[in-house]
Amino acid sequence: MKTLYFDCFAGASGNMILGALISLGVDRTELLRQLKSLSTAEFSIEFETVDRSGISAIHADVRVPAESTHRHLSDIVKIIGDARLSDSVKERSRSIFQRLAEAEAKVHGIEVDKVHFHEVGALDAIVDIVGSCIGFELLGIENFVSSKIHVGSGFVDMTHGKFPVPPPAVAELLQGIPIYSTEIEGELITPTGAAIISTVCDRYGAIPPMTVELTGYGAGTRKYLEFPNVLRLLIGESGAAATVNRERVTVLETNIDDISPQVLGFVMEQALRLGALDCWFTPIQMKKNRPATMLSVLCDPGNVDVLTAMIYSETTTLGIRIIETERVCLEREIVRSRTPYGDIDVKVARFRGAVVNAMPEYEQVKKIALETGMAFRIIRDAALAGLETAASAANN
Repeated sequence: MKTLYFDCFAGASGNMILGALISLGVDRTELLRQLKSLSTAEFSIEFETVDRSGISAIHADVRVPAESTHRHLSDIVKIIGDARLSDSVKERSRSIFQRLAEAEAKVHGIEVDKVHFHEVGALDAIVDIVGSCIGFELLGIENFVSSKIHVGSGFVDMTHGKFPVPPPAVAELLQGIPIYSTEIEGELITPTGAAIISTVCDRYGAIPPMTVELTGYGAGTRKYLEFPNVLRLLIGESGAAATVNRERVTVLETNIDDISPQVLGFVMEQALRLGALDCWFTPIQMKKNRPATMLSVLCDPGNVDVLTAMIYSETTTLGIRIIETERVCLEREIVRSRTPYGDIDVKVARFRGAVVNAMPEYEQVKKIALETGMAFRIIRDAALAGLETAASAANN
């Protein structure tokens, strides 16, 4: 699996990513040809080899005309949709801008469709984001991983005033992602850089096991004394075993010894309704020999605030443990199985390309069993048999 690793020891910006991709060997002529299909004002990109504290890197200078109008997300989506680009480039570019718009909307307390793109949404950001997605496709990247992200320190001047680093939109984009700050002053990770990395990556930390094939450096505009302001990208082949999906998750835990089981049942229902990935109870023994229940809720990092608010309002707990962790998930897909009793969806899980688990959708099996009077297990087995028949026909 071809893997790209973002080494963000000096943060990242859109033009740093673009420069690093050129350094890796992306064809400049082909990149510009595809970018020119965007129905925007004329722009140009000057790629220059520069020195950043002894490291040779490519600086991408995106030059665009001054624009007096602000764009909404719908305007940018239309520009991308109308361009002569592959579907995968369009989809990835739209996803990055969607994430960017959602972060801005949350910071300003407005609806996503009312967001006016300022610093993060000018024409140069469109070029950076779409250009990066074109580069990823030209290099055949299948998997994205990032290091912890150096965000910088101090303050940055923006349209609405002076803000601490990382500024609000960037802090929102990096929620749930490991970051750090040092004495290096300035905004090292920009909204565009944060949006690209947080959208394409699902794993953060050390370089994964891989055979490195190429290394490229993209230069930032600012120069520091004895600090290379560059983004390093590494490309390599990761092993065939890396066929599981890694994702960051949060576990919320609390011990309760003075609550009704009926309330706990309601809490589980509410947790799942609010988007929890899972919820479970564990019998435990607390101080003074009291039998109690440990409530555990598994959720996405971005859903922590909503679920902790619910737990505090619905239970008697005085504190919640928040545990940041990772989980690995098998590749999954829903396959339609034809049976004598009707079509049933089957969730199929694969590891290293082989099917290791298949489970018919419970509610569909239950509905058919009740309607036909047949035993649940017979309907379930028929769905699994239909899946095997379909797989056999596909292989012949």
